[in-house]
Order: sequence, then C-alpha cells, then structure tokens
Amino acid sequence: MKEFWNERYAKQEFIYGTEPNEFLREELENLPIGKIILPCDGEGRNAVFAAKLGWEVNAFDFSPSAKVKANKLAQKEAVRPNFEIADIHEKDYKENSADVVALIYAHFPEALRKIAHQKAVKWLKPGGKLILEAFNPKQMENTSGGPKNIEMLYTEEMLREDFKELKIENLESLEINLSEGAFHKGKAEVIRLIATKIG
Repeated sequence: MKEFWNERYAKQEFIYGTEPNEFLREELENLPIGKIILPCDGEGRNAVFAAKLGWEVNAFDFSPSAKVKANKLAQKEAVRPNFEIADIHEKDYKENSADVVALIYAHFPEALRKIAHQKAVKWLKPGGKLILEAFNPKQMENTSGGPKNIEMLYTEEMLREDFKELKIENLESLEINLSEGAFHKGKAEVIRLIATKIG
C-alpha cells in the first residue's frame, strides 16, 4: 500500500489539487486559530492552507514523495507547516495538545481505523474539535475516488461508536460534487462529522 501511494504522489501534478478540502476550509475559517493535527495529509494542501490562516500545523503522511510535494507547495505559499513522514500506527503527539484534529479522506482497515480514531481523540484538548470527511459505502457505485474495499468506507453508526467519547455536533451522509484534482472528481457519496471533546 505504501508503494502504491508513493508512486501515485510521485507524479508531477498535484493529484488532489493544491486547494484545501472545501469542508475543512469552511470549518477552519470559522474557528479561533490554534494548533491542528492533520494525519494522512498527502501532498499537503490542507496543511498549507491551515498554515496560511495562521494555525500551528503538524501534518504527516507515510509517503516520502508526498512530503516532497507538500514541501514544494509550502515553499510556493511561503508557509512552514511541520510535515513528517510517518504511519498512523507509529505516530504520536502529546495528549490534549491539539485544538483541531482533521481526518480528511483518511481511510483505514478496521483495526487500524480504531487505533487512528482513538489517537485523534487522545490528541484533542478539552474543547477541541474533530473534523472528518470521508467516503461512505454508497461511494462504491461512483468513479470519483476512494477505496474499493467496502470495509474501509465509513458509516454513521461506525463513527458514532469510534467517537463515542466526543460530543457529536454534526454527523451526516450526503451526495456532493468533488473537484479535488484528477483523482477526486465528480459525484461522490461522503460522510461528514464535527465533534467536540468534553472535559
């Protein structure tokens, strides 16, 4: 899997574009600036956007070629997010250290998904927000991107269980039109979650 993504990100063009995810953009622009963690951030479009807003950014992806692209984009936009090469199962940050954790199309097999989601909860400060956008199982019918393994697509019930420690503010499945580079393009079935850590 790592080789697959490394090869995909090695392409000259930014395969998911250089603009941030629209849902993340809308949420971040309405939050007080603070510290954000962006796991599986690919070519860095979301990390660079958050840094341009003034956020202190920690982002990572397991692909070395993704980091090359992220650094290139950051240099072009004159920002310096902290972008590392790491796997979700090995990467860790201090507990209660982030104002936002954003999981944007961060799809995992079941066992790894639970680890990743628990880490996200741990990293959030009390009052911190989780922002998630991913594909739901209806996406299997579309050609606009995402895993072709239905077990890696997320349902509302799955996310309610994974994030039961958080206060869910918004959780919805909906059809949108994706326009994020060549690999996220067209009609898409997604799931969105906003949740807050209490305590």
